[in-house]
Amino acid sequence: MIKNNRNIALLVLLLVAFSCQKVIFVEEGAGLADWTQETHSDNVSPNYAVVFDETKVNKIELVFTSKEWSNMQSDLSDIVGASSGGAGGSTSFSSQSPQYFAADFYCNGKQWYEVGVRYKGNSSLTASNGKLPFRFQFDEFEDDYPEINNQRFYGFKELSMSSNFNDKSLMREKSACDLFRDFGVPAVRTVFYELYIDQGTGSFQYYGVYTMCEVVFNSFLTDYFGSETGNCYKPDGNGAQFSSSIFDLDDFEKKTNQTTGKEDIQAMYDALHASTRTTNAAAWRAGLEATFDVDGFLKYLAVNNTIQNWDTYGVMSHNYYLYNDPVMGKLRWIVWDNNEAFQDGNGRKSTIPLAMNTTTDDWPLIYFLINDSEYETTYKTYVRSFANSSFATSRMTTIYNAQQSLLYSSASNEVTGYSFLTGIGDFNSAVSTLISHNSTRVTAANTYAR
Repeated sequence: MIKNNRNIALLVLLLVAFSCQKVIFVEEGAGLADWTQETHSDNVSPNYAVVFDETKVNKIELVFTSKEWSNMQSDLSDIVGASSGGAGGSTSFSSQSPQYFAADFYCNGKQWYEVGVRYKGNSSLTASNGKLPFRFQFDEFEDDYPEINNQRFYGFKELSMSSNFNDKSLMREKSACDLFRDFGVPAVRTVFYELYIDQGTGSFQYYGVYTMCEVVFNSFLTDYFGSETGNCYKPDGNGAQFSSSIFDLDDFEKKTNQTTGKEDIQAMYDALHASTRTTNAAAWRAGLEATFDVDGFLKYLAVNNTIQNWDTYGVMSHNYYLYNDPVMGKLRWIVWDNNEAFQDGNGRKSTIPLAMNTTTDDWPLIYFLINDSEYETTYKTYVRSFANSSFATSRMTTIYNAQQSLLYSSASNEVTGYSFLTGIGDFNSAVSTLISHNSTRVTAANTYAR
């Protein structure tokens, strides 16, 4: 760490500066052996070819001091302890976000310095083992260490690490994101990483296979939409259902342009609940489509309901983003957090059926659209198209088998206490289940949408 390996010449320079009561600019990367413009500075575009290299299982090593690690676990205990069960069929968690703690970050033979690392997630933070999800912010501690000002990881300021919570196949998060993107639904890029952590003991613990994800309001917006200047929201809470009984703008957290208002969300809500829905359907559709990318949302529903994902809108009021795309001039739906996909519920919650006929007007973005004959027809067309293109059995069997081969060694090496597997047999069985699930869902989709 920088605080333990500070360049002596830099220290002397700073001490002289303070003694003379002068401010001396500390150059970015000063005294840091591995710092290069290509790998560490913010003067380059995100390097997707390196960070999201899908030809291999990549590798990250984190080194904490024992004090930083201990403080991080204490902070986690406070967060989890503050969680409580919520009403209305959803689960409520502490509104307090985990804090960032400093660690040295190693990848591809290079070191990144004093990187901010924190835990992330909701239910995944209550896992019964040590395999928990993380968020990285590479310049979090630049005020304390000015030489890492604007530090980036191959152009990325932030990245998210999914722990593949309760996923014995290790590939649900990635497979779902890839399917959404392939069918034209906005979703982040993902890739597999092995994660190793030194908790301050001088030796590494293997934490298993993770899925690295872009952070929506960081690199993704520019990469996917070509601009990050629009309002980006992370809805979370009952108000995010868009129901007339519990709508609340406070449940739409702004991630960009925080100083401006939320008129676009209000306009979308007003258009959705306009009285013309029951008196003049064409006018209602026109008004809604002027504020919201309805066609993109219908594509999202087609994919989500075909692959089955219960932890999303229609069951849970979170795990999506809205972005006011400056090019399109309307709010667009972005999917997020797909580790619970490819299964029919979790024992407590069930997925939305393809016909969406069990969804009530508490979830008006589904209920109102599926009860409009024109939108229902479009939705069915997308279900049929998705099932026979992106999700076609021959295509998915090839993908699942290739990912199984890619992950086999990494999965075999996962260890008790840091894995959702009890052995490699669990992994192989889970992949077989995914293949069978695909075949079943393609049949179901074609039966529904015929």
